[in-house]
Amino acid sequence: MNRLDGKVAIITGASQGMGASHARKFVAEGAKVIMTDINEEGGLKIAKDLGENALFVKHDVTQVQDWKKVVEEGEEKFGPINVLVNNAGILGPLSKTEELKDETYLKICSINQHAVFYGMKYTLPSMLKAGIGSIVNISSIAGIVAIYGYPNLAYMASKFAVRGMTKATAVEYADKNIRANSVHPGFIKTPMMAEATDEEGGDATSIIPLGRLAQSEEVSNLVIFLASDESSYMTGTEQIIDGGMSVR
Repeated sequence: MNRLDGKVAIITGASQGMGASHARKFVAEGAKVIMTDINEEGGLKIAKDLGENALFVKHDVTQVQDWKKVVEEGEEKFGPINVLVNNAGILGPLSKTEELKDETYLKICSINQHAVFYGMKYTLPSMLKAGIGSIVNISSIAGIVAIYGYPNLAYMASKFAVRGMTKATAVEYADKNIRANSVHPGFIKTPMMAEATDEEGGDATSIIPLGRLAQSEEVSNLVIFLASDESSYMTGTEQIIDGGMSVR
């Protein structure tokens, strides 16, 4: 408990799945959390359950003005932001490259990649005011290796980009006491994963050495570590949490 005392965190995509799990665990560990999502109903319900240390702001992560609003309202409520968890993302349809629609590619990259840039750009000034910061960008195991049998060039492109953007930011802001690390989950039991498999993961479990999908809370434990001062000497890293998929 209290591993995140003094932390003020923005967590995007916080109305369900991993984002909701992160928000709950952050508040439990003492953080003040600005939860954001396009899903207002779900986000407001979770924020209400979490009490005075959670604020929900409706947020389209692809819109610059929304990012400015999130930072402004978060600072007004809790003070300067010192943790950013870029969690929002979409999977999109599984399709081979020749079948991938142009507009689908652009939409996936807009949400998974461009929004991460906006998040860092518009939160960094607040972190500079705070004098400390930890950026945790949620990428994917698809930002490390290609996953055989799950074709999605746009998703992979966006998640590889997040990996590189994280490293660039880590180098640029290390002398300002601001760290940036990426997290690369494998198959997690979330609504987004259900788009690609059945509820229990279907054939996906056959390529996971541990033989099961992860629970969102298992990823949240890693995110908490990276957000906390326990990881104070870690920046520019890529943290893989995939049940062993990438070692095959």
